[in-house]
Amino acid sequence: QVQLVESGGGLVQAGGSLRLSCAASGMKFSIFTMGWYRQAPGKQRELVATITEGGSTNYADSVKGRFTISRDNAKNTVYLQMNSLKPEDTAVYYCTAIRFGYNYWGQGTQVTVSS
Repeated sequence: QVQLVESGGGLVQAGGSLRLSCAASGMKFSIFTMGWYRQAPGKQRELVATITEGGSTNYADSVKGRFTISRDNAKNTVYLQMNSLKPEDTAVYYCTAIRFGYNYWGQGTQVTVSS
């Protein structure tokens, strides 16, 4: 009964910032690797960032230096701080929880960056 609920998406101008949140329930949050993916219309879903239970992070080259993934195990929440946003960042952003190579998914939250 893993449930992941994203929030924080919206419309922002190029150069602006947003912080996405993903609240997890129905799982032992601290033992999962957590991540964010995104999918734009007509494109494949792509990995944005991951963070392991030990706090190690990994980012797509396209977002390095602009996005930061973090987690608060006490709140069962993972965050994605997005700075210096570009129109090409426009997509539905999905939260994922990973254990034994299996991905659980949230429903997604829309991020739209206007020029």
